[in-house]
Amino acid sequence: MKNRLEELRRKKGISQERLAEAMGVSRQTINSLENGRYNPSIKLAFKLARYFDLSIEEIFIYEEDNK
Repeated sequence: MKNRLEELRRKKGISQERLAEAMGVSRQTINSLENGRYNPSIKLAFKLARYFDLSIEEIFIYEEDNK
């Protein structure tokens, strides 16, 4: 799943560490999310959406696997 997390975080001018603290996760989790190595739990996705005042769909882009 692709996402706009890094773009949104940089636009807000905050570090991965600061976002991680606000979300109650590790900086490594934020890094993994930004690099597409980890998909968030639904709870974390909602927290991120609220933090950025966006819908989940505006942050995370679901691409169906056509296999």
